[in-house]
Amino acid sequence: MLIMSGDQIYADDVSGPLMWAIRQTIALLGMYDQPFTDAPFSSCSDINEKLSIYGRKSYLPHSKLGHSWLQKLLNKPAEPVFSSRTLDNHLLTFNEYFAHYLLVWSPALWSILSLPAAETLFPENPAHQQRWNKEHERITRFSSELHHTQRLFAHIPTYMIFDDHDVTDDFNLTVGWEKAVYSSAYGSRVIGNALLAYYVCQGWGNKPDAFDEHFRQSVSDYFTKRDETSIIALEQSLRHFENWHYTIPTNPQIVVIDTRTRRWRSESNDNKPSGLMDWEALMDFHQDVLNHDSVIVVSPAPIFGVKFIETIQRIATLLGQPLATDSENWMAHPGSANGILNIVKHPKTPRNFIVLSGDVHYSFAYDIMIRFRKSSPRIWQITCSGLRNQFPEPFLSVFEWLDRLLFTTRSPLNVFTRRKRMRIVKRRPNNGSKQYLVNSSAVGQLTLNDDGSPKDISLLTGDGDIIYFPPPKND
Repeated sequence: MLIMSGDQIYADDVSGPLMWAIRQTIALLGMYDQPFTDAPFSSCSDINEKLSIYGRKSYLPHSKLGHSWLQKLLNKPAEPVFSSRTLDNHLLTFNEYFAHYLLVWSPALWSILSLPAAETLFPENPAHQQRWNKEHERITRFSSELHHTQRLFAHIPTYMIFDDHDVTDDFNLTVGWEKAVYSSAYGSRVIGNALLAYYVCQGWGNKPDAFDEHFRQSVSDYFTKRDETSIIALEQSLRHFENWHYTIPTNPQIVVIDTRTRRWRSESNDNKPSGLMDWEALMDFHQDVLNHDSVIVVSPAPIFGVKFIETIQRIATLLGQPLATDSENWMAHPGSANGILNIVKHPKTPRNFIVLSGDVHYSFAYDIMIRFRKSSPRIWQITCSGLRNQFPEPFLSVFEWLDRLLFTTRSPLNVFTRRKRMRIVKRRPNNGSKQYLVNSSAVGQLTLNDDGSPKDISLLTGDGDIIYFPPPKND
């Protein structure tokens, strides 16, 4: 089984050649010309006429609602409501999101598309020519290997859940972010388009029964009536839909959680990170993991992460800049942190409790026990990320060194963390490095014993290597 835990596509960071291919795909398939309101264009086709390749940033919705107290004090001008730093080709329409999925998962369309030369598109812009040529080489190499992806999906059961980049960077990270985006009909439409594309391309296949007759009818009305009333109705259904999570009835049972749409929103400050799951979502999750001897939980973000990096994110939040460091780890919000840890520590927690995660752009494996309990459940945090994007160096090496220095097993600083009643043992990879974190594009591979505990934890790297995380010597 292949499980993808989010960021399957990067809707907020699309290369120029891929955006050109998306436009050609929409025309080739004759897709519905969706209307827009409260936007600098009237429809999908109008976008192509007004928005050039690499020219979308200034046309995105702008607002001051998401500003921090410092930005308000300095009277900063309105900024794009989407907080990604790469907005030049941000996807906007359902057509674009849908075409993007087709182009990154299948070679079919690439065989009949040919990318133009940079000089043809940007005859008087050398900077764009250079950027296009660099991206052209990479997207050509990427698309030439897609037949392997197509074969993989055809033969291996595959499950997915969305994270932020499948919609837009920092999706629902703070209350202020939500207010800025959803106060605009334009911003709301983009989010609705992203979720609709996720439903069609990923969500429906995970759990078809989650979508009732009312939801399916609103989708049908959208594609058949094609009027503003049906579009708005579907947007509202998508925005308030709370059943993206699902379980897979395997042995052990796999529980895939949604950490994006059921957030525990901060009541004290619009600029504080929201919890990854609210109380009701946590209770639903608790019911899903009860009464099992073993369980595998898929959490897009690690429940047990790197403490030093979480500390940096907490400092950034105190300075009013949570978006600058993606401050959305489980420990960033007291309610969500205490809730998820109490579930893990609950007396009826499954004996073997495995957490699979991605998102952070590096890989690691932890063995976790609850202190001061004779019959502690056995907990594993296994993180593999990402398929292509790695954490920038030398930052990760420095952060990892500081984490080992400041947060050792017996460090007094552990008193200030919410996981102080848990003993976390880091597995050292067998790649000859002294570091516990692996910074390499990779796919995680987990094989299980009969009782649902990990037998082997390894990485299949983009370089063709296999890196194992052997169990601690005192296991």
